[in-house]
Amino acid sequence: MKDQHEQNDQPVDQEPRFRIRARHTESTVTVHQAYRPGIGLPAARNGRFPSTWRRDRMTWIKPSFLWMMHRCGWGTKEGQETVLAVEISREGFEWALRNACLSHYVPGLHDNQAAWKRELRRAPARVQWDPERDLHLNPLPYRSLQLGLAGEAAARYADEWIVGIEDVTPLATEVHALVRAGELERAAVLLPEERPYSLDEDVLAHLRS
Repeated sequence: MKDQHEQNDQPVDQEPRFRIRARHTESTVTVHQAYRPGIGLPAARNGRFPSTWRRDRMTWIKPSFLWMMHRCGWGTKEGQETVLAVEISREGFEWALRNACLSHYVPGLHDNQAAWKRELRRAPARVQWDPERDLHLNPLPYRSLQLGLAGEAAARYADEWIVGIEDVTPLATEVHALVRAGELERAAVLLPEERPYSLDEDVLAHLRS
């Protein structure tokens, strides 16, 4: 296993296609979500999602800040105006990964499509790998993790795993303004430090397409 504190100083063209990169400590990992203010603001204020948060829907969490910016348009898309950084326990995050299924069928990884569909229906979490983004939100040649939580996983996320919730909408707005002004170096300095997140090989073996 690699040192969990190593820095990712590899050139983009040498970056592994599948790797989790996240802001993390020895006990927590930070993921991102975006909600309408009616959910996002009380969540950040109270450190827990309000009762209006839908437990019966799949919720997607993203370690990558810039992928979240791509998804929510820097917090400008309707219903995604409040960007949250949610700090959760590593134990919970890794439980979700161990119990997740890939969101798409991969020949060789799954016995057949029917077996994959059965696994997908059973799994409380699912994984999708999407191209990481640069400051202009253009796709890069390597992938970032999206983790979908439903049923037991969503309940554990809301009730057990959350350590803290921060409203990072002002950060998104500031970075976006610097990008639009062409000040990419200043924008890059403000980004969360997302380092390689080390895992035992068996945790991700069933999740690489």
